[in-house]
Amino acid sequence: MPEKTAEKMSEKMSEKIIVPLDVSAEREAIALIEGLPEVTFWKVGLELFISSGPSILAALKARNKRIFLDLKLHDIPNTMAGASRVVGRYGVDLLTVHAIAGSAALSAAQTAVVEGAKAAGCDAPRIVAVTLLTSIKRAALLSELQVPVESGHYAQKLALLAQQSGLAGAVCSPQEAAMLRIACGDDFLLVCPGVRPAWAQKGDQQRTMTPIEAVQAGVDYLVIGRPITQADDPAAAFARICEEMAM
Repeated sequence: MPEKTAEKMSEKMSEKIIVPLDVSAEREAIALIEGLPEVTFWKVGLELFISSGPSILAALKARNKRIFLDLKLHDIPNTMAGASRVVGRYGVDLLTVHAIAGSAALSAAQTAVVEGAKAAGCDAPRIVAVTLLTSIKRAALLSELQVPVESGHYAQKLALLAQQSGLAGAVCSPQEAAMLRIACGDDFLLVCPGVRPAWAQKGDQQRTMTPIEAVQAGVDYLVIGRPITQADDPAAAFARICEEMAM
């Protein structure tokens, strides 16, 4: 592959990677953002959002970064709607909810997030529904959660529920991505944590896949944290992953 073509492919692949700001203080988050200027898409999860609130979102937007607000909302429809309406005002790109909240809550969240964004004069976040957390093994699905089906079929059922409720996509294990892509079509977003380069440790993720395997399975966005943020050289680790995905 010519050098310039390889560079363009690497840049394109970098846009598919979402890096989590898995820290507890805004100053730590800003240090990560400033240390990885090539990263365009960042995830703000519960720990950081509870610590810093919307100010971290404003800091990211001031730097022209895309934002994945990973709050995993799960409540009754009225509460889901109220929270989603507020999130709609923030101008973030993606928001997570739990699919197991049910169709009424999912539909209420989708309607409300659009209302909030319209009132604020910004684009509405796309809501993606969490199917099954990647830390849950098949045995735990059966013994602890009492779900007597295979994890892939369970994830597919919840992804279809999210799609039928008007949501933009789902969060799933990359191991279930190919199945969900067939079931839900090309326009349905698939966001996958549990993506680990072959040279990185799995950590607490149980159902993992390498970045290039995830892309080949039809994943739209790959959430890759510790292999980048805890590397001796985070910028080099990010670049290495992008290059491997572009091969």
